[in-house]
Amino acid sequence: MKINLYTIEKQSRDEFRTICTQYRKMISRYALMQEENIFNKKIAAAQNRDAATAQASYSEAFQPYMKGYNIVLHPDGKQIDSFEFYRYFDINTNLNFFIGGAYGFEEAFVRKADLAISLSKLTFSHKIAKVVLYEQIYRGLTLLHKHPYHK
Repeated sequence: MKINLYTIEKQSRDEFRTICTQYRKMISRYALMQEENIFNKKIAAAQNRDAATAQASYSEAFQPYMKGYNIVLHPDGKQIDSFEFYRYFDINTNLNFFIGGAYGFEEAFVRKADLAISLSKLTFSHKIAKVVLYEQIYRGLTLLHKHPYHK
């Protein structure tokens, strides 16, 4: 199984990156996990214009990665618990997660995804959302493989 995480964000070197790297290492026991942070001049310029232009630039940047089963993190997405979440790891295809930029996603992009989920009714920064997602991916894989981590 291959799991991909695509985000609209600038690269940073901080404690959040260290935590995500640790989770990727633990996840690698069960699946190939890759992360792609996308931020370019076009996205930067779009974010300086308006929300709709920024969202369109995110959709354009993500479009080439929409192969496999696509899950978008969205505040209005379905709220699921960890036991429902782990069932998505029992599929035989690439599993792609998308975290949008500062202005979120275009509705058209959300509709193209196979699933939109919300991590919480609370609003998280990108860095916190990514750490929470990594932990839930690891938890889901340990549930799938009957590892006692989740207890």
